[in-house]
Amino acid sequence: MSDVIFEPLQFRNLKVKNRVFRSNISGRFDNYDGSGNQARINWEVKFAKGGVGGIISSFVPVQIRGRIMPNYATIDTDERIPFWRAVGKAVHEHDCRYILQLSHGGRQRDVPGIEYALGLSSTDKPDPLHGFECQRMTLADIKETVTAFAEGARRAREAGLDGVELHGANGYLITQFLSSAINDRKDEYGGSLEHRARFVIEIVKAIRARVGRDFHLQMKISATDHNNALLRFERPGNTVTDSIRVCQWLVEAGVDAIHVSTGSSFPHPKNPAGSDLPMDVLAQTYEVLASSGDNTFRNLQLFRNPLTARLFHDQWLHAGVPADRIEGANLPDARAIKQAVSVPVICTGGFQSASVIRAAINGGDCDAVSAARPLVANNDLVKHFAAGRDRAPKPCTYCNKCLVHVVEHPLGCYEESRFNSRDEMMAQIMSVFHPTAWT
Repeated sequence: MSDVIFEPLQFRNLKVKNRVFRSNISGRFDNYDGSGNQARINWEVKFAKGGVGGIISSFVPVQIRGRIMPNYATIDTDERIPFWRAVGKAVHEHDCRYILQLSHGGRQRDVPGIEYALGLSSTDKPDPLHGFECQRMTLADIKETVTAFAEGARRAREAGLDGVELHGANGYLITQFLSSAINDRKDEYGGSLEHRARFVIEIVKAIRARVGRDFHLQMKISATDHNNALLRFERPGNTVTDSIRVCQWLVEAGVDAIHVSTGSSFPHPKNPAGSDLPMDVLAQTYEVLASSGDNTFRNLQLFRNPLTARLFHDQWLHAGVPADRIEGANLPDARAIKQAVSVPVICTGGFQSASVIRAAINGGDCDAVSAARPLVANNDLVKHFAAGRDRAPKPCTYCNKCLVHVVEHPLGCYEESRFNSRDEMMAQIMSVFHPTAWT
């Protein structure tokens, strides 16, 4: 019998061999100046070998001022094209598609680089949790940034990649314009939903003008902001009804697919929703962020104190998603958007069970799923599905240790209970550094 997971997915300009994508996730694998290296190629090839139909790259800044931390490869100059061509070539050797995520952090900057002082945003108010400071974008800044996104798409196409995704989710710059909880502008880029969406619609139109209509372009959106999930005094932000209208405008402007996520920041209690929050590791790795924002040193002290750490831990999990509902938590929003648009819809959110994925696609909730942590835990998850298993023998526990470690340590699965020994766990984490050379 045919399996919908392994049915090819046809977009307007792109065909993918199955319905499972590796979602955007990456560690600090690259060079400080934004150039790439072999570790990132090795990282992406892990998932291509593992059988996913397509890979959505990690956060790739279109400008240096848009990066969330150093050591992420960028797409801000033509000098970057040969590296991304090498990434695409390596992934294509395994019959896997590669979609570059065009990104800009705005005010959300985990570790500032040395090149500039403040991030750019729709607002001049710092984010409420970390206190990352920012500068309100001028109309000239907006025009320059729109052009940077279009040039990033042009470079991705010249690199021979299969498409691009706009990172319009999880609190980054496009979210900062879209969200009614963040955007406090009084000009034509603020106020009504249509005005708040103007920035991203201009980006889509600029990309289409630069690369034409025959290059794949998709948009990742936080369908529901849940901006006050942790801090109740904050405004809730956009609803799925708002996002449905935005997605319709995006499709009219030339977007080929919608990728559904959630949350007005990253991390967010609902994204990545977790079964636990390892406060001991968080207290250790958060030291790297201690000077990044107005509130970060305060937060570090909070995480170090056993009593306040426990209170934060419990509040974070309470504001999130119950552990037994993490897989597919975004499907209701994805279904609502799918019913309103004419393009394929991808849904992210802890997917690692073949039965759940099949039910979501067959039931009309989405056309494909994306996963990050479950694939970090089991790079070959899709091969387990092909072998008839519903899950990998040692599934992801949603402990979020991988993401808590990532600011300071190499990205990988740090849940030692999933391995026969600590040495085996470390070998998996360090495997991304072999082979070593890229020229």
